[in-house]
Amino acid sequence: MFSRIWTKLSMKSNSEPIERLQTVLQDCDSVVIGAGSGLSTAAGFTYTGERFEKYFSDFAAKYGIQDMYSGGFYPFPTMEEFWAYWSRYIYINRYMDAPKPVYDDLLKLVQDKDYFVITTNVDHCFQKAGFDKKRLFYTQGDYGLFQCSEPCCQETFDNEAVIREMVKRQENMKIPTELLPTCPHCGKPLTMNLRCDDTFVEDDGWHRAAERYENFLRTRTGGKILFLELGVGYNTPVIIKYPFWQMTAKNPNATYACVNQGQAVCPGEIKKQAICIDGDIGEVLSQLERSGVHSKM
Repeated sequence: MFSRIWTKLSMKSNSEPIERLQTVLQDCDSVVIGAGSGLSTAAGFTYTGERFEKYFSDFAAKYGIQDMYSGGFYPFPTMEEFWAYWSRYIYINRYMDAPKPVYDDLLKLVQDKDYFVITTNVDHCFQKAGFDKKRLFYTQGDYGLFQCSEPCCQETFDNEAVIREMVKRQENMKIPTELLPTCPHCGKPLTMNLRCDDTFVEDDGWHRAAERYENFLRTRTGGKILFLELGVGYNTPVIIKYPFWQMTAKNPNATYACVNQGQAVCPGEIKKQAICIDGDIGEVLSQLERSGVHSKM
């Protein structure tokens, strides 16, 4: 549908596109937020550097792990070590608050609007910031949920209590064997509810959220809608980025806005309906929030 030539709307500064985005936010009838990992990175959920050293220096020294992400693929020799790593990983990225108020600023911008959120993030930051859970669709899972590794059922299980216990009781990078999580139905090991392969469980909650998202889009077709894409890269563009481009192209009343550091582009076919801001998402949202966009809605 689109050409292979992406258009980067170059500006001497971001002030002009931010002002345009401010105007669109004020005037639009609905907002669809599409959020990728760049949004949580802007909120301080970094997986390398100082934050990694703070929480995983012992794993780095023993196993040679250099960042949180690659550590998730490390072939730990025992499940006690595997869950020592993953429980700590889940705890700091799911149950600790984001270091920066990026999600709070975003909520202030849209809380009085007709909005919906679709995200590939699995860190639960939207709900922790106070977004309406019935207006959220987490497509790729949730660090806060377990599922059967088989899986023997299309069911997920809340993991907060056991994760906190694993973190509390681990010693020498191992958890007690009695804390290893198993499926209450078949007894097989539990694993994270993350879309890594075709064993990913889409439970009833997942399907209800998908239906609400589809209904939101269907009932706003043709309206003045803002597709606000935040921190979405090219790992899974078919979930957010490409559909946003397509829906913008089909609706002359729609606006596509992309805020991303180093990857703020759009197809030439929709450039007249697009706002591309190459900058720090947190700074852009903070600037919009300070401008009082939400108070004028």
